Amino acid sequence: MQIQFLDFQPHGDDRGQLIALEEGKEIPFPIRRVYYVYATTPEAVRGRHAHRSLRQVLVCVHGSCRVRLDDGRERCEVLLDSPRRGLEIDGLLWREIDHFSPDAVLMVLASELYDESDYIRDYQAFRALAEEAWKEKELGEKEFGEEERP
Repeated sequence: MQIQFLDFQPHGDDRGQLIALEEGKEIPFPIRRVYYVYATTPEAVRGRHAHRSLRQVLVCVHGSCRVRLDDGRERCEVLLDSPRRGLEIDGLLWREIDHFSPDAVLMVLASELYDESDYIRDYQAFRALAEEAWKEKELGEKEFGEEERP
């Protein structure tokens, strides 16, 4: 699984630091929604879903949290612990977010407005959709003129 990190350039002086995030520059998609998660207990697990097509960038602007991703074939874990780095997540990736530090503030920038029909909340349904997507991708990667093999 290829993970896409986005590194943000801070601007600051003795008064403090500032990071600006603009669509088309630091954020590779139109920003239609921004939300943040805070006051989360360390044992809480957020997410536990995938999206059909929504793209997101997750930034832990304060504290830290762990993001676990599953693309239907591989799994990985990422620690978010800096406001200078974001994690880009495309559709059809199951995500679970946990191990929140007591001071964690997780900001999420999303490519679309909230749409319940884009959510996949059942893990087995996600696995079936992900496997179908993997098969379509593999078929599309065949070389021209290549024959089907039994």
